[in-house]
Amino acid sequence: MRELNRRNWLKSTLAISAASALSTKKLNSADTEGNPNDHFGVLVDTTVCIGCRNCEWACKSAHDMPTDGFNEYKDREVFKEFRRPDSGALTVVNEYENKVNPLLPIDVKVQCMHCDHPSCASACIVGAFKKQKNGAVTWDTDKCIGCRYCMVACPFQVPTFDYDKALNPEIRKCDFCYKRTAKGELPACVNICPVEALTYGNKPFLIKEARDRIKRNPDRYNEKIFGEYDAGGTSWMYLASKDFYELGFPKVSTKPAPGTTEAIQHGIFAYFVPPIALYSMLGGLMWYTNRKNSLDEGDK
Repeated sequence: MRELNRRNWLKSTLAISAASALSTKKLNSADTEGNPNDHFGVLVDTTVCIGCRNCEWACKSAHDMPTDGFNEYKDREVFKEFRRPDSGALTVVNEYENKVNPLLPIDVKVQCMHCDHPSCASACIVGAFKKQKNGAVTWDTDKCIGCRYCMVACPFQVPTFDYDKALNPEIRKCDFCYKRTAKGELPACVNICPVEALTYGNKPFLIKEARDRIKRNPDRYNEKIFGEYDAGGTSWMYLASKDFYELGFPKVSTKPAPGTTEAIQHGIFAYFVPPIALYSMLGGLMWYTNRKNSLDEGDK
């Protein structure tokens, strides 16, 4: 009799699990739109950037984030330490030594690269991330469940978690000023740059412009355009006078990162059982164990 009850419980539990698994939406590839050649992007010329950090101030202002006084951004003491974007600053500028001309250090702006095939969108199990037609990678806070798989998947380690908000933490990253560009305006950082180190435009145009600059000044630039092929291509691309890996850029494959993240994600979640099914299984297991113990004690 005990064995029969055990079989019935196992059948019920498996039925609940199977139904829940079948009701779960099949995981799809990264949610992207449009052809990469139609995406817009930014060409960052690090040989022109002067490290004024106006872009940092403009970014915060455009996203209604607390800013220090404008004059505070002239403080170059911050360059003594390597910085990364975080929940309080969606873009930052770092400074590196220029051995050719020590009086002119190399300044590099850092933000989300807005990959053509974003691994954050691929890794997100609830579809909170999306590659828009204009090239921006945006996210929907209302969909986010705080799993932080996007942080693990990003080859550039950009998305950050807003730990300061205990009741409503959020993933934060540059959104390419999507609300501004959707209205035909320039991204805030591009709009404020006083030396035009940032050029906004269609990706094919930016690549051509980058190659023209390298051709005109071969002694000034590294031949590589970072972001043209890196991680499968990114909407933000860079020119520099030295090896990019000496400027804090990661060594990434030319293959899109989602190829790896999707394989891992789909392997884990292809037959994902939602919490309600897990709770049913655990509850049933507890009931069966307690029932068995009671019957065993009654037989003594």
